[in-house]
Amino acid sequence: MDRLDAAAVPQIIEGVVSFDGDFARPMSFSVDDLQRYASAQADPFDLRCYTTNRFIRTVDAYRGALLKDLIGLAGLRTEVPGEFKRTIFIAAAQDGYAVTFSWHELFNTPVGERVIVAYECGGKPLNAEQGAPILFSGADILPAPRHVKRLSRIVARVLAL
Repeated sequence: MDRLDAAAVPQIIEGVVSFDGDFARPMSFSVDDLQRYASAQADPFDLRCYTTNRFIRTVDAYRGALLKDLIGLAGLRTEVPGEFKRTIFIAAAQDGYAVTFSWHELFNTPVGERVIVAYECGGKPLNAEQGAPILFSGADILPAPRHVKRLSRIVARVLAL
């Protein structure tokens, strides 16, 4: 599998999320583009450090497009029957921070109904200085590990057997 280092990352455009890798139709979405799709809202939460449980701040409700809907627009390859079920998705921030989701997690569990690419917080638009776009997994037990500010790309990779 490719490393997600600076040499492998396409040019980063602030406020734009690129969908690349093993997608049928690689594409990009700006924060404005995200607002054109059906939205979901995440409940407010207390952001805490994963390792120390130290309180960082309370985060108001996020609103954004469901990640699985955006993946649906970019499409998954279907040349090999069932291959899409071995796809993992890597959500990477501008600074290299990255988290993963599996196809089954997003499309076959309730988690997928609560993973959003947020463009709004507390009813107000998010901007680049606030970290937009932000990926947030609202169904996680601890919200900090899959709270990705300055999301720059979603990479699809089909795992080989």
